[in-house]
Amino acid sequence: MKQAVITRLSSIARTMTTKSTQGLAGFSTCEISDALIKLGVPHGGHIPDIQMYSPETSSSDASTTRLCGPAYTVKMVLGTDTSAPKLQNHFVDTAPAGSVIFIEAPSFVKNAVWGGLMSAGAQARQALGVVISGRCRDLGEHRSLRFPVFARGHSTLGQSPFTRPSEINVSLSIAAENAGDAFPSVTVNPGDWIVADEDGVVCVPVDLRDRVLELAAKGREVDERCATDIKAGLGVQASFKKHRGK
Repeated sequence: MKQAVITRLSSIARTMTTKSTQGLAGFSTCEISDALIKLGVPHGGHIPDIQMYSPETSSSDASTTRLCGPAYTVKMVLGTDTSAPKLQNHFVDTAPAGSVIFIEAPSFVKNAVWGGLMSAGAQARQALGVVISGRCRDLGEHRSLRFPVFARGHSTLGQSPFTRPSEINVSLSIAAENAGDAFPSVTVNPGDWIVADEDGVVCVPVDLRDRVLELAAKGREVDERCATDIKAGLGVQASFKKHRGK
């Protein structure tokens, strides 16, 4: 079953040169979230508290980095959890080319679940980058590889003995830290589209991708007209009313 999903993800990743996928990669995470809100997705696909660690955020690469691809999901569990499933192969070694590795770690652990050797392995397999609901380490190594790494934080501690990978290609429920019920959890399914840039990370469900493309394009056109009038001195409120109708 897992191999079938990996094969499907590889097939999805190979479609990244199609017109629709190129379009999705052409929009910012903010534009995509706006489109998802219009579609009634309460969290706008936004996965809070995750930021770019590689390439270095102070470099020119940060503003041009756009990570976009189908999610290859990895679930981490506590190292002391003997009841959870165990993987036969290292999850990096089974990452499909063209995928975005998405890792969920227990929210309270302080160790990293991704290091420099993993970035080297993922890059060798032509994975596009990694998004971690958890911590990374070896920042200099990721940055020297120019491998995109997005995470909640970083640490000096490695994965063992604190955590271990348990499952791949399973649905992940990602909750905002300390938000309670104030912000809904985001479900990341294998093959969902992950887009990440300097503003943050969003998840686009596969079945909403085409509608997101349509609405994001319309939203960009409206915002460009607003920007033109605002720069001309019309004012924000008047420009919004003129082009957004409110």
